[in-house]
Order: sequence, then C-alpha cells, then structure tokens
Amino acid sequence: MILPVIMAGGSGSRLWPLSRALYPKQFLKLNGSGTMLQNTVTRLEGLECADPMLICNEEHRFIAAEQLRQLGELNHNIILEPAGRNTAPAIALAAFTAVSQGQDPVMLVLAADHIMQKPEAFRDSVSKALPFAEQGKLVTFGIVPTGPETGYGYIERGAEQGDSGFDVARFVEKPDASTAQEYIDSGKFYWNSGMFLFKASRYLEELKAHRPDIYKACEQAMTDVNSDLDFVRVNKEAFLSCPEDSIDYAVMEKTKDAVVVPMDAGWSDVGSWSSLWEVSEKDADGNVHHGDVMSHNASNNYVFAETGMVATVGIDDVVVVQTKDAVLVVKKDQVQDVKKVVEALKKDNRSEFQLHREVYRPWGKYDSIDNGARYQVKRITVKPGEKLSIQMHHHRAEHWIVVSGTANVTIDEETALVTENESVYIPIGSVHTLENPGKIPLELIEVQSGAYLGEDDIVRFEDRYGRA
Repeated sequence: MILPVIMAGGSGSRLWPLSRALYPKQFLKLNGSGTMLQNTVTRLEGLECADPMLICNEEHRFIAAEQLRQLGELNHNIILEPAGRNTAPAIALAAFTAVSQGQDPVMLVLAADHIMQKPEAFRDSVSKALPFAEQGKLVTFGIVPTGPETGYGYIERGAEQGDSGFDVARFVEKPDASTAQEYIDSGKFYWNSGMFLFKASRYLEELKAHRPDIYKACEQAMTDVNSDLDFVRVNKEAFLSCPEDSIDYAVMEKTKDAVVVPMDAGWSDVGSWSSLWEVSEKDADGNVHHGDVMSHNASNNYVFAETGMVATVGIDDVVVVQTKDAVLVVKKDQVQDVKKVVEALKKDNRSEFQLHREVYRPWGKYDSIDNGARYQVKRITVKPGEKLSIQMHHHRAEHWIVVSGTANVTIDEETALVTENESVYIPIGSVHTLENPGKIPLELIEVQSGAYLGEDDIVRFEDRYGRA
C-alpha cells in the first residue's frame, strides 16, 4: 500500500496577485476544476493508496482541511509545521508518524502545486517505481525534458536498473542556457521533479546516517504530539531547533541507493505566469482567457479577470491578472520579477502581500466591500451549522444586517434569531457570537465603526476551532 505524502507549503509569490501569503497557489484553481491540492489528490485514483497525509503551514490549516473535506479525504491526516524547515524535515515528520503507527509504508512524496497534463502517465511511472522502493531503494522521478530549461535542476542517469529505472549518477543545479542545451543533447539528463518514492524506514535510516541533526530534532518533535480537530501538532520548540535543508541535499545526493525513474506526464511546477500559460489550453491566437475577457488584435497573452471585464487590444506576449483589489500587467519574458513586487509589498506592510479582499475562515468567509476613516463594510458568509468565536472588541461597534438565511445571535446574556431583512447592533465591549443554525448559507452585511478596525482587535473567549 502506498502512503501519499503531500507537501503543501510555500508561498507561490511569482503568481501574485492570485497567490498570496495566506492563500498561496496550491489552494487555487489554476488548471482544471479543482484546486492544485485537490488535483494532486485526485490524480492518485487508480493507484492502491491509503488516505493522503498532508503537511502544511499552521496559517493554512483550515483552507487545507476544507479542500480535503470537499473530496472526502479529511481523516485526521494533516501535520502542521510550526515553521518552514524545507523538505527534508517535513518528510521526516511524515515518516516518523507512519512508523509510530506500527507501519512501514512506501511513501509517495508529492508537491501540492504541480500540474500533470497526463495523469495516467504519472500513475504508470509510480507503478514502475514501486518495485525499486519495495527493495529498499530511494526513488526520484526524472521528468523527460522538452527543452533546455534553465529554471529546473537536473538529474543525470547512470547504469540501467531493470526495464524502467537508472542509478542516479548525480544531481546538478539549475544550469545556464548553454549547459542546459548540452544536457539535452546528451540524452542522459532529466528535470528534477521533487517527487519521491521510498519506504518510511529507509528514508529515516538514510536521514540518520547523513543528517543526524535533522533526524534527532524531528524525532524529538514527534515525542510530544497533540491532536487538534483534524490536525496533528508536533512539539514546536523541538521542531524550531531543526536545521533547514532539502531532501536533495540532505539525503538524495548522499545515499548510494538512489534510483531515477523517467516520467513523461506533461509535468509543470507552475513557477510563473508564463509556465501557466504554456500548460493551458489556448485559442487560435495563442491567448489564454479566464473570466470576462475581450481580445482584439492580441496574441499569446494570459488574461485572468476575477470580477470585472478585461479588454486587450494590440498587445502580444503579456500577462494581465485582475483581482478584486489588484491588477498585474507584465511581459511574459519578465514574469520572474513579479516576486520583486511581492517583496516591496511585504516591506511596505501592504495587505495585498498577505490577504485577498475575500478571506476564508473555518466557519465560512468574508469580503471587505468598502472601508474608510472609522468604518468598514464586509459581506459575511457563514456555512450551515458553523459558529464564530465568542468574542469582544475594544475599539469598534458593529451592525449586522441579514441578507439571507437565519442568524442565531448572542449579545452578552441575550440570544435571539435574526432573519432576512432584520438587523442587530453590537456595542463596543459587548461579548457576542454568531451562529448559522439553518441548512443554507447565512449571508449578512457587517458595518464596523470605531477608532480602530484591525482584525487583531478581537478578544476570543471560546472558539470551536481552537483559536481562543
């Protein structure tokens, strides 16, 4: 049985403004009907797999849980990293978890933000790699290159192993253009996919041999594990002491048991807007359009319209991305520099670095419709059966107007049902909460007024999602 281990960390800053720190690309619908995380899970169908184990950041836990729940794959299977420490420690947490349950599964390590245009070819390569992993080998998947790409690391193959694999001769860093062409011409190199297949015990053995400091820190982090809803929390102090390193550097480049299995599955790590354009379906003029887009005398563009109509006239090789609160226009050959915009937003402490205008919470979501001096307006959606925390604000009062559904509202000691076209006022300092007791989503407009309207002006007394 294969245990899929899906790493859902990372910020995807090159895909701003869709991808943001608190809602990165792995949780977005960029290619296909599902999100990138959901597509990673569904492409496993056809393989004999256990429930996937997800590793993600604390800040993304509720988004990840909701997306797994929608697939029926949420089963206390999300490991939370207190902080990012790269791939070697993350995989170690999954391996220790599996071994602690008295199992030694073959772990299929995947990234949550990859695209596979030919999922059947992906599954075929995994099946071919499985015998190597069962024999104790550490398998990496080498993507059959389609050109001299300088944005990927490469794997050089060595002696042939059976009918479907090769010894790993060496891993090499991202090359310059001429070196990349030499690699392609030789026919001996693959792109480094960052996907792996090996037994949990074998990974831990190799990690202990080559990076005992990482092994020890992760082992200690797993000695004090707490369960919280669908999440597994490791010992924070122990994990924060763990050095950062990738699995390539920590294990794969040092082990003598590395095998590479070729994969030709239409793979992309979607590292930029241009790479997303490359793998997307195009019209006769080479354009990729999402949303309400009109195009005249324009070609080879990627245009994403989230809320309004976007028109392009007389432009070529350009990316245009419109969201509720930001617009990006960039030449396709300069998309790597989008990260510089993100760095500037972060330096200036701009909200556009972290959040979308629409923000997801475990109970639903809110959309910041309007704001100004001493006021803010939000549209709030509460899922059926869900409840906001019992809370209080020091600096703001709130008005709630129910648009649809029914709200069960408690203010201090009084509880009442508020229905469509009715409203309620929450004074500054009042302890209050809101619940949707109905079977349909509750929609309401919230008008905040006061001297300070920040999200950190919330004192939580009780919360079913563990945030109090």
